[in-house]
Amino acid sequence: MRSIKELMDLKNRVALVTGSGGHIGFAIAQAFAEAGADIVLLDIDKKSCAANANRLAQDYGVDTLCLNIDLSNEKKIRAIPKIIAAEFQYLHILVNCAALVGTSKLKGWAVPFERQSVATWRKALEINLTSVFALSQACSKLLAVSGHGAIINISSIAGITAPDMRLYEGTGLGNPAAYSVSKAGIIQLSRWLATTLAPDIRVNAISPGGVFRGHKEPFLSRYIQRTPLRRMASEEDLKGAALYLASDLSGYVTGHNLVVDGGWSVW
Repeated sequence: MRSIKELMDLKNRVALVTGSGGHIGFAIAQAFAEAGADIVLLDIDKKSCAANANRLAQDYGVDTLCLNIDLSNEKKIRAIPKIIAAEFQYLHILVNCAALVGTSKLKGWAVPFERQSVATWRKALEINLTSVFALSQACSKLLAVSGHGAIINISSIAGITAPDMRLYEGTGLGNPAAYSVSKAGIIQLSRWLATTLAPDIRVNAISPGGVFRGHKEPFLSRYIQRTPLRRMASEEDLKGAALYLASDLSGYVTGHNLVVDGGWSVW
């Protein structure tokens, strides 16, 4: 029987993490790199992607590759597996983390329902949900032959609970319908893929609660009061969840949505 250390070891594995120029994506990439995986970082922000790739290589001595790709471009998505295969030969782990979020600066986005635009709705579903389908489909063959194929899709508590709009009153924050719907879709897509891609690829989701990034009052106090563990999440809270689902620690887990929300959704 293998030890816990052996089960969580990702040496000789390759992980692709989308949105890894951002906070959550980079934290997940860090966790995998610390466990020994080589990392393919993908982000539309070329500067942050390159900086994070360099940091992982320096801090953990792993090989990295930065892909500056717009996930609304299907042609570029379809080319990703060939790029990875040419560089690393295999792909073992895919994390779909890139997304338009509540603070994204889009017209008709984090505004009252009557002002939310159809154009922005479509863009959000394209990035948050359709790209997850397209990239998972494109990478499925490469993942299947790796012997340790795992897909992790980052959803949200917004995908499993209805919004409490009282949280946002008097703030510049919001919870757009398209965000919640796209995140709910990710959970069901994960279940669908789990049965369809088995037994060669395990597919799971993670649904984080609100992650603290300098949130101000009155939102912060309202959120903390609503959360049993009395704080917002940090990126660090997601590292263990991602490593668990990516590694052999969860070798008999597929089709699961791991909720990391401090108890928010149990009320």
